[in-house]
Amino acid sequence: MKLTGSYQINLEKQKVWEALNNSEILKQAIPGCEDFKKNSETKFTVAATNKIGPFNASFTGDIELKDLDPPNSYKITGSGSSPVGFASGEANVTLESYDGGTKLIYDVEANVGGKIAQVGSRLIDMSAKKMADIFFGKFSSLIAPQLTSEKTEVAYKSKIENINKIKKKPLNFFLIYTALAISLAILGYYFLS
Repeated sequence: MKLTGSYQINLEKQKVWEALNNSEILKQAIPGCEDFKKNSETKFTVAATNKIGPFNASFTGDIELKDLDPPNSYKITGSGSSPVGFASGEANVTLESYDGGTKLIYDVEANVGGKIAQVGSRLIDMSAKKMADIFFGKFSSLIAPQLTSEKTEVAYKSKIENINKIKKKPLNFFLIYTALAISLAILGYYFLS
């Protein structure tokens, strides 16, 4: 199974790199993570439970970080086992400065076997993609929550300023209101006829 993707994180590259190497942040971001033990600077033991198709798989495995190029990239290799099967693989993770933040690019190659492999590659791929989305969503909100709220506040203030500008120009406001009313009338006629 191969899985590639990218995720935009609104934080500078060095801070993202530090978070990718912080065991407490990783523990909180990994879907279903029950235990995340740091054995050395580059080796970890992880226990997680996730639903994959009809199976509720509890995996225990070892993860190692290799080919470290701070703060640009590294490779994660790992293997784990469960009563319903096993998984092994590696992921190349690259960080690039992008659009005022960091673009995290990942390329994963994994192998699964045992009962879990019987659910089919399509279901496994979908589950893996879903877990990647959950991980990067949680990871991003954990390391850059204040930035997200600041952006929301800036966007809100911008909308208020735009509304105030419209209020100062009653003709424009009237034209927008009229266009909206006409659009609603056309939609109502379309759906009712």
